[in-house]
Amino acid sequence: MKRRTSRRQFLAAGTALGLAPALSAGAQMTERYPARPIKMVVGYSPGGGNDLIARIVATRLQGKLGQPVIVENKPGAQSIVAAEMVAKAPPDGYTLLVAPSGPLTINPAVYAKLPYDPVKDFTPLSLLAEFPLLLIVGGEQPVKSVKELVEYGRANPKLANYASSATPFQLAAELFNQRTDSKFQHIPFRGSGDMAQAVMSGQVLMAFADSGPIVGPLKAGKLRALGITTARRPPDFPDVPTMAESGVSDMEISLWTGLVAPAGTPAEVQAMLQDAVVDTLEMPVVKEAMDAISVDARGTSSKEFAEIIVRDIARWKAVAAKANIKIE
Repeated sequence: MKRRTSRRQFLAAGTALGLAPALSAGAQMTERYPARPIKMVVGYSPGGGNDLIARIVATRLQGKLGQPVIVENKPGAQSIVAAEMVAKAPPDGYTLLVAPSGPLTINPAVYAKLPYDPVKDFTPLSLLAEFPLLLIVGGEQPVKSVKELVEYGRANPKLANYASSATPFQLAAELFNQRTDSKFQHIPFRGSGDMAQAVMSGQVLMAFADSGPIVGPLKAGKLRALGITTARRPPDFPDVPTMAESGVSDMEISLWTGLVAPAGTPAEVQAMLQDAVVDTLEMPVVKEAMDAISVDARGTSSKEFAEIIVRDIARWKAVAAKANIKIE
C-alpha cells in the first residue's frame, strides 16, 4: 500500500535539500498579500486632477483588497521625484505610482536624462482614467473653426501663439503645428488657471487644455472650443467637431493616468492588483465620481497598458525632436 506524502512532509524533505525556503517564501507572499496598508504615490500636490483620481480609486480599492490604501503626495519636478521613489521601492506590491502620461511618456521625450526608465523600472497594472484635449480660443476671438484658426495664424503671424501650463499641452500644440504646417509660438504659464485666463483675455490666441478646468468658462462663453482630440464626438461635447472632422489628421490624443508597480513585482501580486483595480473602475459610484471631474474611468490589462506606454513614448519623442524641445 502506497503512503501519501503530506504537504508538511514534502516541505520538510525540501528543507533538507535547501529548497523549502524559496518555496515557502513565494507561497507566503501570495497567501498573505496584502498583509498591510498599500501606498499610492502621487507626484503632484493635493487637489489636482491626478490626486482626485487617486483618491476616488483608493477609497473603493481598499474594499476589494481588504487593506487600507493610502494616497501619499510627493510633488516635484514634473513627477520625477515620485517616479524615482517608486522605481526604487521594494517590488512587493505595497508602493505603487499613480502614473499619468507626463512621467511615463512625456518626460522621456523631452528630458535628456531621467533617474528612472519608464519601461524597465515599472510593472504596468492598469489605466485608471483618460481624457481628451480641447482646442480653445477666447470667446471674443474672430475664429469659429480650426480651419479659420489656421488661416488667421498665417495671416497674422505676430498674433499666432499658444499657451501651455505643462509639457503635455505644449507637445499637443506642437503636434498641431506639424499637422497643419503652422507656426504658432509657445507662451508658457505656471498653471492651468493662468493659461485659461490668458486665452480668455485675448493675451494669447489659443491653447490645448483638458476639459476639467475650462468647463465653466466654456459654458459662460468666455472660451470657445474649436475641436476635440477624440476619434468621435463625446457625449459631453456633442457640438465640438473632432480634429479629423476639422481636416487635421493624426491628432487623436488622450492624456491618461494609470497605476504602476516597481519592476519585479511578483506575477501573483501584479494579477491581484490589476484585477482589483479593473473591478473598482467598473463600479458605478467610481464612474460617477470620475465623470464629476470630467475624466473617463478606464481599466486595462497590464499588457495593453504596457503597449500604450511604449506607443506614446515613440510618438512624443518624434514630436519633441521635430520641435526641438529638450530639457537638460
